[in-house]
Amino acid sequence: MAIKRRRSFNSTSFLAKVGEGRSIRKYRKGQVVFSQGNAGDAVFYVQKGKVKVTVVSEQGKEAVVAILGTDEFFGEGCLAGQTLRISTVTTMMDTVIMRLEKSAIVRVIHEEPLFSEMFIAHLLGRTIRVEADLVDQLFNSSEKRLARMLLLLANFGKESKPEPIIGKISQETLAEMIGTTRSRVSFFMNKFRELGFIDYNGSWVMYFGKQRRGLHQRPRLSQRGGGRVKDTRRLDARKQWLIRGNYCLARAAVGFPVDDRDDRPTLGRPSPRPSQCSK
Repeated sequence: MAIKRRRSFNSTSFLAKVGEGRSIRKYRKGQVVFSQGNAGDAVFYVQKGKVKVTVVSEQGKEAVVAILGTDEFFGEGCLAGQTLRISTVTTMMDTVIMRLEKSAIVRVIHEEPLFSEMFIAHLLGRTIRVEADLVDQLFNSSEKRLARMLLLLANFGKESKPEPIIGKISQETLAEMIGTTRSRVSFFMNKFRELGFIDYNGSWVMYFGKQRRGLHQRPRLSQRGGGRVKDTRRLDARKQWLIRGNYCLARAAVGFPVDDRDDRPTLGRPSPRPSQCSK
């Protein structure tokens, strides 16, 4: 008797096509996917785009608790007995989202080990992120919290390549995410821009290692008396080490290793050893 082979399961294909208990919808920028207090009866998967998760207190104060992008789930609290939504999810750009009915995702979790493994990895990653956010909020300064948030928004340290263009995220949104005022965010963003870490051209842009090296290829020359020309490309040593120290602190705040030489900022001098970052 011929043995009937069990068909292989493809998680990517499952999350890309409409099927039993699965539907796909396109959202315009600013549309609400679900609101705080709605019934929790489905899990959502971002196929393309970006959404923000906000919570409103009884006093009417709103806080941004997360920004989620492509290949991320949200609304999974319904699987743990959360009958009502505790947050509001709004799109930040044109976004394509799959809706998975609770019964459909429970079934595939039980029947398909590959999907279960992927979904558990997502849940563990989300738990680690929430714990890191709590530690960051309790112990780090607002400057370090902002630096960490910018790195996270650029996917820095993830398996996928970093995204230099963060997008049109307002300073008010950043302030709500790190728990400070808009004026403080403006001050630190201007500081980061002066140091060459970020730039603004309609959207916030972050410079990583190779991109920063390109910024320093053309020396800035200043003419002095007697025809002497001085290369002012490099900053003074004290400022160099100050910048490097802040960057190491930012990486430590996010939990990234400090010996990753591919994406660290290049400031025109050899980078210190990892031990020097930890001092």
